[in-house]
Amino acid sequence: MHGYSDQNLEALGDAILAYSADRLKLDPVPLDGPQTLAELDAAAGQTITVDGIGGLEALKLFGEHLAQACISTDHPRYLSFIPCAPTEAAAMFDLVVGASSIYGGSWLEGAGAVYAENQALRWIADLVGLPKEAGGVFVPGGTIGNLSALVAARHTARVKAAHETRSGAGARPWRVAATHGAHSSIQSACDVMDAELVGVEVDDRGRLSGAALREVLVANGPETFFAVVATSGTTNFGIVDDLASVAEVCREFGIWFHVDGAYGGAGLAAPSVRHLYAGIEHCDSFIVDPHKWLFAPFDCCALLYREPALARAAHTQHASYLDVLTDKPDWNPTDYSVGLTRRARGLPFWFSLATHGTDAYREAVERTLEVTRFAAEEIARRDYLEVVREPDLSVVVFRRPGWTAAQYQEWSDRLLADQFAFVVPTSHLGETLTRFAIVNPRTSEDDIMAILDTMA
Repeated sequence: MHGYSDQNLEALGDAILAYSADRLKLDPVPLDGPQTLAELDAAAGQTITVDGIGGLEALKLFGEHLAQACISTDHPRYLSFIPCAPTEAAAMFDLVVGASSIYGGSWLEGAGAVYAENQALRWIADLVGLPKEAGGVFVPGGTIGNLSALVAARHTARVKAAHETRSGAGARPWRVAATHGAHSSIQSACDVMDAELVGVEVDDRGRLSGAALREVLVANGPETFFAVVATSGTTNFGIVDDLASVAEVCREFGIWFHVDGAYGGAGLAAPSVRHLYAGIEHCDSFIVDPHKWLFAPFDCCALLYREPALARAAHTQHASYLDVLTDKPDWNPTDYSVGLTRRARGLPFWFSLATHGTDAYREAVERTLEVTRFAAEEIARRDYLEVVREPDLSVVVFRRPGWTAAQYQEWSDRLLADQFAFVVPTSHLGETLTRFAIVNPRTSEDDIMAILDTMA
């Protein structure tokens, strides 16, 4: 199995490169869609056999059947959830990363990769306004990023509490404060950590504010909290919390301030919305997913810490076989998150940044914001549609008055069945709605109008 001398493997290599090149050249890409288990059984059948079916046959099967049963997240009319629209440069370099057999967990084994990843992390840290000492790691996604940040926050708070207890004060903190608009991964992280998530009511703009946070902290005892989670771009509405006032309260009570920017953090690159993030520079930790609005392939979350040493104290694994790593002052990415083994998943993002430059990223993010504003204006212009909330970033939520949940679903299913668009329903306060999440610079005003026309 191992070795490239076999003639069949050489032909397979050529075929895979050709397949990848052809997919990258598609414009537009096919939308495609899911198939039932019965349909896939009939089309693909048993693919794992004793003797193998051969690489060329497996590639043919994938291209003709399996790939077509996956929705293309980079389609310009894929506007559901949070899409993924990697640059061609990033997607191509993902092939290089896979072919290079790089272990990205330690400086000893992957210094060149870690060096490049850290430059990409530094660009993000500068957008946030973090000090030069800040640093972190690329992890699989926002769920692991948020969990890792909260583990570091709890470890830091409990070390502090233990010191205070020895001096006659302190408590063992076990709570996290966030709003109902926080990503589901925050509740998941709390469940994993056996921590209590305490909800904070939002203000009239749907934001976490310092005033409401202070009330909750005082009511429950600020010493019982080890972190506050604010969001810079909620998934459902794209709302940016009142970060400045939240940061002030966190400083007042000495509580770790984490900002989840998994989707919306990319807006920091756009001057037109940068003012919404005032106060983010005070965060203790921050995440953003380049695979969302920064045009990297799955899976890639940038996790940053103001003081990386605090994260290293929480996450470094100790074992005799790791002494060669932990006894050195090197920058080992696995010291800053949950998990030990890691691929150098930040490299495709780094390669695209290095290839195109940061101005191109700024322009691409601004383009999506421009289309979003057009969408909100176009929805408001049509008498059969209503904008639920004016967008902060690149998500616009709207309703078709009079439609039931079943009608929204029927409309959504028809769009996908016709290979026209992928737009699914959402809900807010018990009402079924729909939304556009626009993170693909290829999504145009014409795409928006064409989809809205189907709701008339």
